[in-house]
Amino acid sequence: MNEKSTSYKGPLALLTALFFMWGLITSLNDILVPHLKSLFELSYVQASLVQFSFFFAYFVMSYPAGKVVSKFGYKAGIIMGLLVAALGCVLFYPSASLRSYPLFLLSLFILASGLTLLQVAANPYVNSLGSADTAASRLNLTQAFNSLGTTIGPVLGGMFILSAVVLTADQISHLPAGELQHYYASESSSVQMPYLVLTAVLILIALVIKFSKLPVLSNEKEQDDGKDHSLWKKKHLVLGVIGIFAYVGAEVSIGSYLISLLERPDIASLSAVDASQKLSLYWGGAMVGRFLGSVLMTKIKANRLLAFNAMIVVLLIASAIITKGTFSMWAILCVGLFNSIMFPTIFSLALNKLGGLTGRASGVLCMGIVGGAVMPIIQAAVADHVSLLVSFVVPLVCYLYIAWYGCKGYRPTH
Repeated sequence: MNEKSTSYKGPLALLTALFFMWGLITSLNDILVPHLKSLFELSYVQASLVQFSFFFAYFVMSYPAGKVVSKFGYKAGIIMGLLVAALGCVLFYPSASLRSYPLFLLSLFILASGLTLLQVAANPYVNSLGSADTAASRLNLTQAFNSLGTTIGPVLGGMFILSAVVLTADQISHLPAGELQHYYASESSSVQMPYLVLTAVLILIALVIKFSKLPVLSNEKEQDDGKDHSLWKKKHLVLGVIGIFAYVGAEVSIGSYLISLLERPDIASLSAVDASQKLSLYWGGAMVGRFLGSVLMTKIKANRLLAFNAMIVVLLIASAIITKGTFSMWAILCVGLFNSIMFPTIFSLALNKLGGLTGRASGVLCMGIVGGAVMPIIQAAVADHVSLLVSFVVPLVCYLYIAWYGCKGYRPTH
């Protein structure tokens, strides 16, 4: 097949739907954190294990996922990823029934393992479906629909998960037996039903992709010829892994603690449900920014736009920490708009000029997503020992690195 002359509109449309779904699923973590924190009466550090379990899977599974994609191709990798993610979703049913926090964490790990395969397969696939000159723009466009999913996710999660009233251990101990069973059933259902629906949707998408004619690209599969070590000699790739680590860590940290921040009396004094609606603005800004970014990158170099956005975010977070009140709320919410282009742009810059190593390089890059497991715990430790608002200095440092990568670190040395 002649890749240069082929229209990829159909495959890109299908992949765009895929990006939407995993964005929606990932953003539900931001709803689960405050919900499980209340349900199990957890500290910030204990509640951060939700994000740790989810994003640690990326570190463990990304490299094997790269091997799978290199051997079986993008389409097979996507289908396997969808089915593993569906398994993780269905395990939320017994987790909620048994009210087991460790089982919740295991379910999240399995779900994230499936999404890891999706990331490793779908990102380089979109990157390769067309000209290398427009790769960053193309990836930003599909990632915009990922952000649409993360915008809708908190709204749905707020309606179905956070709407349930969570009682303290003391209140539960005083409930009559009949009311206690009703309370447990209501709490379980608030989590079970959304994830059962997601299970069905993921299986449906897997079936659609199975019977779809997706193009096979020339650099899609690579023989296991012991070239793995050469990936680590690509300086811009290695620095890109750190960039992905920093970005995902910062984005997840902010999303995880934004609802708790907005509930504080000295910031916005919102209810959990109202705060979840504001969280949609954070992710909605990322969606708008990606649509704008895909257009701007046809006129402005991707690395320059990356560096500019990162420095704006540094200024926004710094001003939020200093000022407090509703200004802090809006400053942090605005971070989403400038976050928009960062993940796909770092990803695209790091894969530049890697040719047949692209599949495995994607797996290496996705290992950096473990930042979403590590940085929220660091921020949680600062929040527990200093204050929640001051803890936002942790993502601020991450954005300083991203700004440097956009200025210098992105350049291939070969």
